[in-house]
Parts: sequence; C-alpha cells; structure tokens
Amino acid sequence: MRAIEIREPGGPKVLTLTTRDRPVPGAGELLVKVAAAGVNRPDCLQRQGAYPPPKGASDIPGLEIAGEVADVGAGVTRFKQGDQVCALVAGGGYAEFCTVNETNALPAPRGLTMVEAAAIPETFFTVWHNVFQRGGLRAGETFLVHGGTSGIGTTAIQLAKAFGAKVLATAGSEAKCAAMRDLGADLAINYREEDFVAAVKQATDGKGADLILDMVGGEYINRNYQAAAVEGRIVQIAFLKGRMAEADFSLLMMKRLTHTGSTLRARDIAFKALIADELHRQVWPLLSDRKVLPVMDSIFPLDQAAAAHQRMEDGDHIGKIVLDVS
Repeated sequence: MRAIEIREPGGPKVLTLTTRDRPVPGAGELLVKVAAAGVNRPDCLQRQGAYPPPKGASDIPGLEIAGEVADVGAGVTRFKQGDQVCALVAGGGYAEFCTVNETNALPAPRGLTMVEAAAIPETFFTVWHNVFQRGGLRAGETFLVHGGTSGIGTTAIQLAKAFGAKVLATAGSEAKCAAMRDLGADLAINYREEDFVAAVKQATDGKGADLILDMVGGEYINRNYQAAAVEGRIVQIAFLKGRMAEADFSLLMMKRLTHTGSTLRARDIAFKALIADELHRQVWPLLSDRKVLPVMDSIFPLDQAAAAHQRMEDGDHIGKIVLDVS
C-alpha cells in the first residue's frame, strides 16, 4: 500500500510517500480501506519529533480516517466487509489501509462524504471528552473556546451551541471572527484588537466564563484565570504558545477554579470506546440531520501531505484539513 512516512524529524518536507506492507487485522479489529484521513496538530508534532506514537501504534502519522471495511479480524460483531466507517486511530491514518479496533470505529454519518467523515473523529472525540465529559458543560452556561476556527474550535462552537450553551470564541482576524459567528458563536473576539478577558467580562456582566477550552497555554493561562467565573473550569488540551507560564494562583483559591487537562492518543481502547458510544447516541443524530457538521478548509491528495502540514502550520485555515487517499 501507499503510505506517508516521516523520514526524519523536521519540517513538512520530511513527509515522504513510500510503500508499506498492508496491515493485517487482529482479533476485534477492522481493516479499513482508507478513503480520506484528517490532518491534525498532533501529526505536525509527531513529524517534528515531539509527539511519538504510543507503544504498539504505527509510526505512520494520522489519527482519524474514513473508508470502507475491507476485512475483519476474529470476533468482530459490529461491522462487516463493505460497511462505511470513520474511526479514531492511534496512528497509521496516512495510508491506503489502516487497522482499528471495532469499538473505536463508528458508522459514517448518513449523507456525509468520506472526506467529511474523515474530518470528524479526532476533533469530535476530543471535544466531547474535554468539553462535556471532563469540562461538564451544561445548558445555560457560558463557554469560551480559544482558537475558534481550528478543527477543534469549529467543532466546539457547534456542539456547545447545540447543547444550549452561550458561546464566546477567540481568533486572530475579522474573517475568522465572521466564520465563528456564522457557526453560532454569540461573541467572536479578535484577540489582536481587544483583550479577551475584558470582552468576556463585558459579555457576562462581570461574571466570567463557566468553562474555558484552551489550546494556547503560555500567557493565556493567567488570563484564563482572570476570565473564568467563580467555580469556573478550565480544560487544557495543548500549549501552542508554551507550556511554561507565570500565573496568579491565588485566583484558583479565591474563585474555586478547576484547571485540568488531558491527552487522548495514549488512552486505551476501552476508554475511547466509551467516548465513541456517547458520540453515537448523542451527536451522530445531529450529524446525520446536518445540524452539526465538520467545517472543511482544504483537501490535499495523499502525496501532498507536506503541503497539508504547511497549510496547518501557516495558521490561516478555518476548519479541517483532510488528505484524499482514494
């Protein structure tokens, strides 16, 4: 099969089209003939040598796929050959075939293309776990998401609105702010032109945000403490501006804040299966009815994976970047 490998740690050009043996599904696994694979920030970190795959995972990058079940391993009961699925994988997505445990795969949502379906798993699993399971967002609460036009951000805006939250989101241009408003954000904050802490306070009559989803880190950590409401929750999922920060930790005490975080890739199959089950019950109907959709930025053929990574790192994208493997 054709696949993309990381020749050595470095920039996008180290991504190389190669030929690999087709994987064989083990017990409980599906072999998926990949039609499309999502491109995500962790893929770029892996390429740079900063985010190695978990033990036992493929060294081929790619955390989400969509395609057709080509074969099944022993004991598989949920899917059969020919079924169209999308799946969260721990690696191996940038290839023509990929294996995944059947519990970490879901039926491709009705009416979506394979390219759209490939843009769902990593972001929807991440948002569901961090915003709703870990962050505990409830209807009527105020939710602030940074990086509102990223794949995570566009998904978080839509799901938070669908479940009844007031949504505030930050981005770095008026075009991106307009895109966030189109997705349902109640307030789009251009962080280059205004202080998001002041904007959040003004939008909430001084109360602050009940939940903040942050992928920025760095100086945002202290500012998130300022922007959070009493009993507010902050969920950290990345550190694009640095993992070290100086913060006034007295605010944790005075406001009784909860600051937590998580990574998803290294979690076990059973944990991801629980997320998949909740998504299937609570979010898949929204996708099939097109009330929530992946926002598509750009599509690249598999052999242009380097260009896809460059697009990601340039930071101009709005929504998801996907590789068309077929």
